[in-house]
Amino acid sequence: MMKVSIFGVGLIGGSIALCLKDKPGIKVVGYSPRLSSAEKYVQRGVVDEATTSVEEAAADADFIFLCVPVGHMDEYLRQLSSCKLKKGCIVTDVGSTKASVMHSAAALKQEGVTFIGGHPMAGSERTGVEAASYHLLENAFYVLTPAPSAAEESVQALEQLLSHTRANIVTVEAELHDDIVGAISHLPHIIAVALVNQVRLYNESNGLYEALAAGGFRDITRIASGDPALWRDILLDNRDVLLKHLKDWNSGIEEFVRMLEQGDGDGISEAFRLAGEFRGKMPERRKGMIHSIYDCYVDVPDHPGIIGNIASELGNNRINLSNIQIIESRMDVPGVLRLSFRNQEYLDMAIELLRSKGYTVST
Repeated sequence: MMKVSIFGVGLIGGSIALCLKDKPGIKVVGYSPRLSSAEKYVQRGVVDEATTSVEEAAADADFIFLCVPVGHMDEYLRQLSSCKLKKGCIVTDVGSTKASVMHSAAALKQEGVTFIGGHPMAGSERTGVEAASYHLLENAFYVLTPAPSAAEESVQALEQLLSHTRANIVTVEAELHDDIVGAISHLPHIIAVALVNQVRLYNESNGLYEALAAGGFRDITRIASGDPALWRDILLDNRDVLLKHLKDWNSGIEEFVRMLEQGDGDGISEAFRLAGEFRGKMPERRKGMIHSIYDCYVDVPDHPGIIGNIASELGNNRINLSNIQIIESRMDVPGVLRLSFRNQEYLDMAIELLRSKGYTVST
């Protein structure tokens, strides 16, 4: 029986556990320092067993997944280095920065133990083991950053195990990974936070900024609502990369300042053209670090019970609705419902169903 231990059975760790649990020959063990969390992992059927002991979780494990915040990674690696790990054990992580983790992993010097950095590039607006899903990593990129000394058979063994997640496995050098992820995920989060805080300051003298900032502004800045402690650790860990990216960002902003000051309409048009051309090449339905929005908007007449009818139609057709928002609903004025779903499949099914019922639906 292969033992897979997962330290931190939250969104990512729990999703990996669900993909491995019940597979023939695999036993999944969860670890948490809190007894209540360990018990919850088992009660929810996410793992086969759970423990509050690092030593017990690590003992005889064939694979160990460190699914803890990057700010705690060094601590857990030091604890594992003092445990007697099974010869041939493969230790990996799921952190969104890799260079520092690979450096900390040098503490694992036990003979026959291999560390391979990992980063599943998928996420959700929800957190915790309650948000874990068997489908979370499906078709997402899962990056591995093995050290040059890592044996090829160890990398292949981890890839084989991860095939159960149905993710696309790619191998990247750790520093390159941090540079790319810094540009496509970490930098956008900084920009979103800075933009929201800029409008927040404007709003202190005129509340209309907040009142009129709904809709599109809220959508393009939604990642500004990330967990503060989590993003503090990520940004500080990848600060050298981000300082470089922020300087490049400032250069781009300064160019827009120049174009506006000089009335350079052609330059502005060209900037939008180039951005649109590059963005158009990006796959629309591939999972990434910044989770996609699966929303549609439904025009609804001002009739009693209409919202309940729509929710019932979706439920009767086994379409999982995760959130519903009434954007406008006034006497004798058609309202707009914003319906949110957890994946593209549910969104597509909802649009087809509601249009077949005569509703006007847009995305």
